Amino acid sequence: MENKKELFKALANFQQECPTIHKGTKGYGYTYADLPAIFEVINPLLRKNGLGFTQLMQDQTIKTILFHIETGQTLESELTIPQNVSLKGMNDYQVLGSAITYLRRYSISSLLGIVTDKDTDASGEQQKPLIEEGGKAWNKAISTNMDITRVKKHYRFTKESEKEYVKELMEQINNKVG
Repeated sequence: MENKKELFKALANFQQECPTIHKGTKGYGYTYADLPAIFEVINPLLRKNGLGFTQLMQDQTIKTILFHIETGQTLESELTIPQNVSLKGMNDYQVLGSAITYLRRYSISSLLGIVTDKDTDASGEQQKPLIEEGGKAWNKAISTNMDITRVKKHYRFTKESEKEYVKELMEQINNKVG
């Protein structure tokens, strides 16, 4: 195995300086830092520590390469781009672009050992993703006067998501009344 002492030393220094990057881009029931927010924080710290990276697309993979500028030592990670995925309201190219961005974000975060979203696993706050069906179930429960606690048992909503649904519901009620 190639000696990567200088690369690992620089990476360790980078990790000591890099803060948690949490800019609050909203996903389905969670928040995360998007690529521009991540790059804004990491690029100056990488440069300061003599590190750089590139993310290459090869066939159906994204290869992330971290390199030590002075020695040329590298550390690599490779992820396969999922195929035959469809997302509601998106054409094939939009789905591919979304997958690539998602994988780039997680690949660079993992390779650098940085945190870019709220870690809910350790604190017992793990929530099922807020999916469209959860929203439909919420609205159906409200419209049929069903006990909303049944919906909340089946779909785990974050407090933020639940507030958004309540706000939306109040707007719907006000529009019908007004």
